[in-house]
Amino acid sequence: MRGGAQSHLMRCDDGAYYIVKFQNNPQHIRVLANEMLGTRIAGHLGLRVPKVEIVEVRRELIELTAELVIQLGTGRTLCRAGRQFGSCYPGDPAQIAAYDFLPDEQMAHVENLADFAGMLVFDKWTCNTNGRQAIFFLEPGRSRYQAMAIDQGFCFNAGEWNFPDAPLRGLYNRHVVYRHVTGMDSFEPWLSRVEERLSTAQIGEMAAAIPPEWYNDEYDRLEELIRKLDQRRGRVRELILSARDSGRQPFPNWK
Repeated sequence: MRGGAQSHLMRCDDGAYYIVKFQNNPQHIRVLANEMLGTRIAGHLGLRVPKVEIVEVRRELIELTAELVIQLGTGRTLCRAGRQFGSCYPGDPAQIAAYDFLPDEQMAHVENLADFAGMLVFDKWTCNTNGRQAIFFLEPGRSRYQAMAIDQGFCFNAGEWNFPDAPLRGLYNRHVVYRHVTGMDSFEPWLSRVEERLSTAQIGEMAAAIPPEWYNDEYDRLEELIRKLDQRRGRVRELILSARDSGRQPFPNWK
């Protein structure tokens, strides 16, 4: 698959297809933990995200599959065996096409386009240091595209686990998705869910399900991350205003 993590599309024993990120990906082992925690938090906020699972990849499969390698500079190494992160593809790839780009005229046919405001709430809270990534696809029997938030690996600043906020971080690169934004109310109900409804205990339960090898067994760092995330709830509105006031003007219809 495309992308810096060099993920692989794999069919798993539940019959579904998963985009699998390996522990020894070129970005950082913690991006697996970020993907698991970030995607589950986003789902609890009510955003459309993939189902995520822990995918066990055995050494025998890796040794018998020439494609299961990671490119490192001019060389390559085998993907590491063990528990990896899996993001479920929205159906059978032979039957459902997923796009990371739609022309502007087709954006009007995205059923949940307003969710991009919720994605920004999530990205500002978690300090996603990458631009917002999303895919678009048509589900069987439906005439309008669905948008799905993918790739939470750079939440919490990837492997650094800190929060270097900046006005443009987390924004989707095509501002047409924010044309419905007319003020802070356009970021509801996601703002209220961050500020009031998603408890620290719930986040802790999600974090407890992360395989400890994905963060090198540094439990204290994981606890610190959750504590800092909890402390940031009240800053999300300020961070959205900072994006609004940037030179990019991502919200052209803000009144």
